[in-house]
Amino acid sequence: MIRKASIADINGIQKLINQFARQELMLPRPLSNLYESVRDFWVCQLDDRIVGCCALHIAWEGLAEIRSLAVNRYYQGKGIGRQLINAAITEARQLGVKSIFTLTYIPDYFKKSGFRRVSKEKLPHKIWAECINCPKFPNCKEVALAKKL
Repeated sequence: MIRKASIADINGIQKLINQFARQELMLPRPLSNLYESVRDFWVCQLDDRIVGCCALHIAWEGLAEIRSLAVNRYYQGKGIGRQLINAAITEARQLGVKSIFTLTYIPDYFKKSGFRRVSKEKLPHKIWAECINCPKFPNCKEVALAKKL
């Protein structure tokens, strides 16, 4: 079941994200950040367990970012990631977002949903304010992709 996240989901979201962060496939997310951004998140819940998550973060006028897409390895390949991305895109359209982007280590996955590679330099400077605080900055290997809505 894909739905908007609630406060009760935060520990499950963090556990899922930080599993991938320990493998350096994602950035870790502290609880404080997740509580502050709970309204951004969509989750997939199966059997009272969070098995997938994805956040839609409004970055600027007409621009949003898909963040923290994670699906439990046992449930990968079942369409959950795509459903989470689609839920975020639908919400973005409802909010009047014109373009959506992501920074990812798995660009081919997002390309299947119509995202195209873009230069990070084309993203607004506001995004770089967050990148500066990242432990991987300036040697980040994430790929920027975007999609017009």
